[in-house]
Amino acid sequence: MPRQVMCAKFGRELPGLERPPFPGPEGERIFEHVSAMAWEMWGRQSVVLINHYGLVLADPEAQKFLREQREAFLFQDQEQMPEGWSPDDQGGVASSPGKGAPAPAPAKK
Repeated sequence: MPRQVMCAKFGRELPGLERPPFPGPEGERIFEHVSAMAWEMWGRQSVVLINHYGLVLADPEAQKFLREQREAFLFQDQEQMPEGWSPDDQGGVASSPGKGAPAPAPAKK
């Protein structure tokens, strides 16, 4: 039987990940509090963000942006598609930044 966790995203007990997704405290926190289903959803959401904003993952600002988005998505129940995003877009909308553009500034709370 798979290991169960009280999922922070869904607020109920669900099958957890088999191992932490990456080393360190953030990986351990996700392992202990995020279900496999929520982590899979984050994977899809992160691809949308990377493609929409043309993020370069070697850029520290892009990494920071994705960490903030992951935190909001998994632990703060904030699921939001990028402004102007449409599932029918083939490479973004005209107003979106080009590939390699710096990460967008985080939204003000």
